[in-house]
Amino acid sequence: MATPELPLSVYQFEIYGKGLGGERPLLPTSYEGLRARAEAELSDAAYGYVAGGAGEERTMRDNRAAFDRHRLLPRMLGEVAQRDLKTTVCNTTLNAPIVLGPVGVLSIVHPDGELAVARAAEEVGITHCLSNAASTTMEAVAEATPTAPRWFQLYPPNDPEVRRSLVARAEAAGNEAIVVTLDTLTMPWRPRDIQTAYLPFLLGEGIANYTADPVFRSKLEKTPEEDPQAAIGLWAMTFPNPAMSWDDLAALRSETTLPLIVKGILHPDDARRAIDLGIDGIVVSNHGGRQVDGSVAALDQLPAVVAAVPDGTPVLVDSGVRTGSDVLKALALGARAVMVARPWVWGLALEGQAGVTQVVKSLLADFDLSMAMCGVASVADVNADVLVPAP
Repeated sequence: MATPELPLSVYQFEIYGKGLGGERPLLPTSYEGLRARAEAELSDAAYGYVAGGAGEERTMRDNRAAFDRHRLLPRMLGEVAQRDLKTTVCNTTLNAPIVLGPVGVLSIVHPDGELAVARAAEEVGITHCLSNAASTTMEAVAEATPTAPRWFQLYPPNDPEVRRSLVARAEAAGNEAIVVTLDTLTMPWRPRDIQTAYLPFLLGEGIANYTADPVFRSKLEKTPEEDPQAAIGLWAMTFPNPAMSWDDLAALRSETTLPLIVKGILHPDDARRAIDLGIDGIVVSNHGGRQVDGSVAALDQLPAVVAAVPDGTPVLVDSGVRTGSDVLKALALGARAVMVARPWVWGLALEGQAGVTQVVKSLLADFDLSMAMCGVASVADVNADVLVPAP
């Protein structure tokens, strides 16, 4: 796996150097600039699917407000010429405490979809998590990332046979962990998608890991290639799993030796119960505001979840991460790492692999600089001292 050049902040001087010859970055370098350009260039349906949230999108706004309530407290002369950004989550060595989070149906924003993201992760040396709802199979993504660590995200289907097959394939494809999303067992009320009457799965987008699965295919009278509508129909009956229970999570734990990380946890009691079942890590998440309108912000719940689980248990957070200073704030509140999604999705939509690469390199450089200017030389040394308590 490629190792990001240290210090990562040299990326800004690479950009400045190219500027001497009149070259500017491919993409806007702020999140809002990325989002606005993607809105202008994508179809209303594709843009709305990525940008939208549940209900009136209050949770999306609260996710950002939670980060804004915390303030960093820079410290001087911390001997930070050399910085160490590495960390470990469930035996996966991360070159930086940033994982590209799982996002489904990426083919709706760029034809290269998940392959472009995988190639960018390989190029930069960053860990990424492939969505179960991908437009590209996990095996194809594995070929595109021969050295960079990969995780696989699973929406547990209601068919245990299909679940076991997806897990076995994830193991065989060389994934280092499985991230089990618990907060999307049924579709939420998302007005943007409803307004455009757009659910890409019903068009056959984002179901590649199902239609390539031997167990799923065995349940069809004709192959997905021969009768795609029947495959879509079976997917629609297999994906929702609102009856999933803690016993089902325990069964899943027994079906793989890979580390299991559960995503979508907000309540400390749910975190405790997951750990009691042998789960290896937690992602504190409200799915980027896409599931429950008015839900508590993920960052606000992070300290309570960290306190609820045994020392050393890796706790990650997502939902609202946009900048390097956001990453530093999350680590100071107890996260081992963060997952980030929408920023690089806009990069993908606008410039494919090159767009993802620019967004990820920019985020890494921003985090590296933020850490240095707060007087911290190692990710392992980040703690609450870098924050002013939230009012």
